[in-house]
Amino acid sequence: MKSIIKLLNICPILIFLIIQNVSSDDKNIIEKDHEWNFYSGTFDFSDDGKRASLFGIQHQNENLTRESFLGTLSPVTGFMMTADNATYAYTGVQAQYKIGKLNIIPSFTPGLYGEGNGKDLGHILEFKSEVQLSLDIFSNSELGFSYNHISNASLGDKNPGANSYMFNFLKRF
Repeated sequence: MKSIIKLLNICPILIFLIIQNVSSDDKNIIEKDHEWNFYSGTFDFSDDGKRASLFGIQHQNENLTRESFLGTLSPVTGFMMTADNATYAYTGVQAQYKIGKLNIIPSFTPGLYGEGNGKDLGHILEFKSEVQLSLDIFSNSELGFSYNHISNASLGDKNPGANSYMFNFLKRF
């Protein structure tokens, strides 16, 4: 299992290198309207018994971004997996607030949780609330840090929740 997690940690680097090798003529054709967020961190860091490393990927379509009184809103969809084979597939909404090169990105994403050999969160339907801080490093890339809480809002018999933190690499393609 540890070898699978190591492989998953290498995937973002490989994807980045493959995409960077697109010829310059092809780059002019491709509009940068998709943002991919590759992240890795610790799932449920506050529970010593069920703490596990995690890897995830998230997609945002820049064409669907809308300005509102709540800020810049856009839909996001993603998937994460822990070293204990717990999985979470989600879709929801995020807001973005820019302060110079700093981005503050809160999000809310309902999703489906599979326990695997990981923590029993009490229900298949879970809700993830997250805040991410990222810094523009290039015109199409960001580095960031995020914190989230996953909970079933007392839909199940139990609702232990999970707190996680991640390091993020965001790239617009």
